[in-house]
Amino acid sequence: MKLRELKISDAPLMLEWMHDEDVVKDLKKDFRSMTLSDCERFIEMSRIASGLIKSNIGVNIGGSVHLAIAGENDKYMGTVSLKEIDRNSGNAEFGITLRSEAMGQGYALYAMQEIIKLGLNAMNLKTIYWCVDPENARAVRFYDKNGYERVSYKDIDAKLNYTEKEKLKYIWYAVNKEQNQI
Repeated sequence: MKLRELKISDAPLMLEWMHDEDVVKDLKKDFRSMTLSDCERFIEMSRIASGLIKSNIGVNIGGSVHLAIAGENDKYMGTVSLKEIDRNSGNAEFGITLRSEAMGQGYALYAMQEIIKLGLNAMNLKTIYWCVDPENARAVRFYDKNGYERVSYKDIDAKLNYTEKEKLKYIWYAVNKEQNQI
């Protein structure tokens, strides 16, 4: 198991999870309409953005880091992300999606721990936050079982790109640099 940059060759397996109803049914974005070209464009843009963030050139607010979660033989198993990176406030939004075959095999916990370390330590962020639709019982169980702290969206010091209705609907989580023991 490892995290690595996304590769264009990951696009077909990325599209697989985007069209898997069990994976996307409780996600905010409608991934079912995505095409292979959309995946390839996303990968190219994420590689450009990731390079900017690594070199810290011209990226202050709204940047993102998207990494592949890779398994045996470097096979793409999912994507883990830090989005809406705001270096001024020290916040970023976490996101993760796995292919069905990767679920229940430890990929999510590994990837989450690694990207949180990257964000809090290497990128010197103060807070990483995310939200989950309460209908996504599998994700809620995962975060609760692994001890991630539920918070009020009002306690997150970030510009949240969610409607007020969405803010109220979702379950919010956050990890702070001071509290993190990873």
